[in-house]
Formats: sequence, structure tokens, C-alpha cells
Amino acid sequence: MDPCLPCVILLTLLGCGLGHQNNTHKYDYCVLGAGPAGLQMGYFLSRARRDYIILERNSGPGSFFNKYPRHRKLISINKIYTGRRNREFNLRHDWNSLLSDKPDLLFRRVSSEFYPPADAFPLYLSMFVKELDLRVRYGVDIGRIRAVQSTSGRSYILTDQHASKYACSVLLVATGLWDPQKVDFVGSDLVEEYESISTNPEDYKGQSVLILGKGNSAFETAQSILGSASRVHMLSSSPVRLAWQTHYVGDLRAVNNDLIDTYQLKSLDGLAEASLEKIVIAQRKEESRRKSSGKKKKTQLYLTLNKYVQNKEGKNSSGVTQEELPGHHIDNFSMRKPYDRVIRCLGFRFNFSIFDSSACPPNSENAKGRLPGLTAWYEGKNTPGLFVLGTASHSRDYRSSAGGFVHGFRYTARAVHRVLEHRYHSNSWPSTKLLTTQLQSWILKRVGEASGPYQMFEVLGDVILLQGSHCEYLEEFPVQALPHLSALSGHEVSKHGLIVVLMQYGKQKIDYLGQNRAETDWTKAWKSNFLHPVLYYFNTLPTEEEMKLRPSSWPLPRPKAIHHIVEDFLTEWDSPISHIQPLRRFLEHCIQTDLRAFYAESCFRLSLTHRRPPLFCQQGYLKQWGVPQSSQLQQHFHDVGLTPAEGDTGTSPSDPTFPSYLAPAGASVSSGLELDF
Repeated sequence: MDPCLPCVILLTLLGCGLGHQNNTHKYDYCVLGAGPAGLQMGYFLSRARRDYIILERNSGPGSFFNKYPRHRKLISINKIYTGRRNREFNLRHDWNSLLSDKPDLLFRRVSSEFYPPADAFPLYLSMFVKELDLRVRYGVDIGRIRAVQSTSGRSYILTDQHASKYACSVLLVATGLWDPQKVDFVGSDLVEEYESISTNPEDYKGQSVLILGKGNSAFETAQSILGSASRVHMLSSSPVRLAWQTHYVGDLRAVNNDLIDTYQLKSLDGLAEASLEKIVIAQRKEESRRKSSGKKKKTQLYLTLNKYVQNKEGKNSSGVTQEELPGHHIDNFSMRKPYDRVIRCLGFRFNFSIFDSSACPPNSENAKGRLPGLTAWYEGKNTPGLFVLGTASHSRDYRSSAGGFVHGFRYTARAVHRVLEHRYHSNSWPSTKLLTTQLQSWILKRVGEASGPYQMFEVLGDVILLQGSHCEYLEEFPVQALPHLSALSGHEVSKHGLIVVLMQYGKQKIDYLGQNRAETDWTKAWKSNFLHPVLYYFNTLPTEEEMKLRPSSWPLPRPKAIHHIVEDFLTEWDSPISHIQPLRRFLEHCIQTDLRAFYAESCFRLSLTHRRPPLFCQQGYLKQWGVPQSSQLQQHFHDVGLTPAEGDTGTSPSDPTFPSYLAPAGASVSSGLELDF
């Protein structure tokens, strides 16, 4: 055998190993996670023809929904029949579909149920990937993310389970919330977990169950076992918050609240409040000894408080004596009887562990630090180029809007994409250029049908940049980022100022089912309690300092002028007296011009008698819009000299803005006539 052969083989093997380790895939954009937020961003990147890849650790999209919710019913509504054919309006009542340019690519194709089964969601996401041909790589489990700085700028390196690396200039994290939220207390090792409990109600037959938590996962679990458990108690540090009272879809939904009925109607079930850090779950010491002696008896768990336990240095599951139980100190303590099972249902938190210190966003100041801290445009604080999408981005509107849910974050993902398009590709935020006389109609159209501001109330708003006789209309801009409007959108604010159109709920605490719950008087629109449009007029952009000092619960600082459009039972703001006329007057106040519409005859008279005719006449009649198309009338106008002759320049030497066809009609040609075209 050739003596050099072993060396050649060894070098070949080493080379293969090194080659595998240096296997780096480079992209402009890496999307981490093929859930609904990741796929939504993938669609926008694909449509813009960007260099991207979606990395998913499991074998298919939306794997979270293969397991959760545990009892397999979604609480996101799927209202198919709205009585309308307007697709944008219908998305207000479709909380599961993602945005795309295919009008039939909707969730209703996989389920017609109002509260759909969870198994339908991965099916829909698979259909979304296939029909839009999104670039998804499955089976890639990213275990480490780090940032590197080079002469070309900052980039992110993602390393998977095979040591393969993915390098990208922009990292879009859409991993959702997977890590269970836990609270450390004495006896926590005796508690069962929501992620692994049995979902068969028969397994709880005749048992007494204590559930830790009062969110939807806790009530979902309680709902499942109410008919089989002997009693169900629920414990958390805060009282129950009902979604129909708070207008926050993450609070308890009516579909899961049967236990409130059985509690208030005194049918053995109940709710209680206590700080979970201060409780103890333990067995009685007599039962512990019996168990160690081999005598079989059903183990029961007792709830007590830290302050009653004498020996706190023992193991988590150590027993307690009769004197250490709360019933010994307070004989009518509400939870003095033992439980057969204790279940933790405290929700989930963001997985920070995969991030190196160079790439890890900070913990949020709200949501008990469970979420990453983000800027108003969803970029990680101190992590430029790293954006967070989907449920994990909910720290921006925690408990105040729908950004943690599909029907909300499908729009925040679109806003992030628009930020990326401007920052990295110099494409300004999409806008519509309107005549100022068209502005009222456009606003009414948006508040009557647009889904983005409707779902992301007080978070995404339409920004109107006033420019005299024209305006630029930007849709669904993150209003908390207004101080950075120019840098994020590529649009500048002129001396005429701007108007922000938001959807808001009222701020008063009322009886939400009481007789006086709604305001119908348009003169008291500011007292509206239900969702309604609010317009803010600023003559200059708000500053960061003004945003910080804004009034409590206000989405924006105090404007120069504000207008509430009175709430409407049908959410159709199209009534001439209650909705349209007050809006027009507000716009006229902001723009300082008459926005009424006029017949051609009125415009003619106003043009003869006013130094500055109304804007509608300037932008319409004086440009010969609105002239009857009858050939006989046209000929008559021409014969009497009311239309310019062929070849006429249409201007006057003394005033180039003055229409020449007014002179033959008897109007004096004066340079003092100021027409704002």
C-alpha cells in the first residue's frame, strides 16, 4: 500500500469536516420561524423580489398549532358571512387569514366554523406557502444567533443543529412564544403543566382541581373539565379581565367563561386572588409518611402560604403539618380543602436563550419582561437590523391592541416591510396623492372599510401630509414612530402640517351593558365609548419628548386640533349630519379653506364675486371639470365664448393663473385675484 495513502485520506476527511463547518449560506433577509408572522413577511419579501429565506425548525409551517391550544379550538373568529363583498371590510371579521394579492387565499377555504379547530391553521399555512411559492427551509433548528460588525456593516450569523451557518444583513425574528411562563414557589415540583396535562375530561372525573392562572389557557382547561371534575378553583395574582370589557382580545373571551357562571351561581367552582410567589403547594406530613411506608392512598395537595410554613429550607415538595395550613389560622380560609391536582396555566414567554449577548434584544418593561423590548418600528432596542414580528412583538401594544394576534400582526408585518423597503432600497412608504377636495371622501372610505387601523386601533394610523391644494395619504403608519416619520417613510412634512386618523375606544369606565353605554349625539362625539375614528391635527411633527409626556392613555400628544367622529352602532360612518358634516368642518378648520362641493352655476358666480373661490371650484369648475357633456350645450358654451378657442393659451398676461374664459364672461382680469392651484 502506498505509504502516503493514509495521509491523503486523513486530509480529505479533515477537509470535509472543515468544509461542513464553514458552510455559510448568505442572504439579505433571514426570517426565523414559519408561523403566520414569518410567512406573512415572506410574502412581502417575495412580492418585492428580495433575497430571503425562511428558516423553520419543524417539518411544516405553523407547528405551534399542532399542539396548542391544548383543547384544539381557536378563539379567533372566522366570520364568513358579513353581507358585504368588500374584501378589505371582510378582513375586519376574518381573524385568521393572511394578506396576499390572491383574493381567494383565505382561511375560509379550510374551515367554515366561527371558532375553527386548531388543526385547520397548519393546513391553511401550508396552502399559503404552496400557492405563493415561498422559500421555506424546514428542519433548521437555530441554536445560536450572534451579531458581527465589519466594514460593510452589521450582520447576523445564525447557527443550526448541524453547525451550518446562515448570514444575513437583516434578521426578522418570528419565533412566537414557546417557552412556558413559570413562577418559583415552594412545591412547584408537585404542579402539572399545561403543556403536558391530559386533555381527556374522563381523567378528571370526581377530582378536585386547582388551576394556577386566569388567562385563556387556564379557562380553556377549566372549560374542558367542568363537567367531570368535582370542583375547579382558579388562582392568580390579579382578578379576571373580560375581553368584552377591556376590548383586549387577549383577555378572557366569552367562549371560555362558563366557569364564571358556575362560580357566580354557586355551583362549587370559584376564583381567588393571591400572589403565586407567596403560596406553598404541599402534602400533609402524615400522608408523606404513609406514602414512604408503602401504604397506598390517593395523594392530596394542600395550598398554604409562605408565612405559615416554619421550615422553608427543605425540599420543594416537603410536607406541612396541620399547624402550617391556613385553616389552622383562619378557619374559613377559602381554599382550605385539599386538591387532587394542581395545574399551571400561566402562558408563554419569548426564548431569549438562542441569542448571543451581541444580538440579544433587552427584556420588555411591560408583560413582566416576557417579551423583547422594541422600538416603535419593531426593531430590537440596541440591536439594529434585527426586527421582531408576530406575537413576540406584542410588547409595543401589550394589553392595548391586537398586535399579539394574527389579525393584528399581519398589518404590523406589512409596516415593518415598508420600513425595510425605504431603509435598504430607497422606496418611500406607499402613498396616494389627492386633491384636498377629495380628502373627506377618502377619509370616510378608509374609516368605513379599512381593516388595519380597525384591528390595530391606537397603534397604526393613516397619516395625511397637507400640501395646500393637495395632500399625500400614507396608510397604516405606526403612530408611536411619528417623530421619525421622515427617516422611516421618506416623506417630509410641509408647513401646512399633518392629520393622523386613528381608531380609538373611549377612555371612561362605564357599565358596558348598561342603558347609557353608547353616545349617539354628534355634538358629544368626544364621549364615545365604542370604537370610533379620531383625527389629530398637528402643525409640526410631534417630538420624542412630546411623545413621552403625552397624557396618560393617549396614543398621541395633545394636537393643535382634535376631532372625534361619533360612534356608530353599525360601524358605518356615512350619515350626512352626524358624521360627514362635522368632519368637513374640522377639515376646513385645519386647512383654512372651504371644502364644500358646488354646482357649476354656483362656481361661476363665486368666481365672479370672490377674490378666492372655494377650493372645489378652483380644482374643478375653473379647469372646466363638471361641464355638461351634451354636445349641444358644449356648442352653446363655445358660441357665447365661455370656452377657450382652439389654440388659446388659456392664460392672461397680467395673471397666468387666471382662466381666460372668465374675461369674455365679464370678469375683470386682475392680478389681485389669488387662486391657489
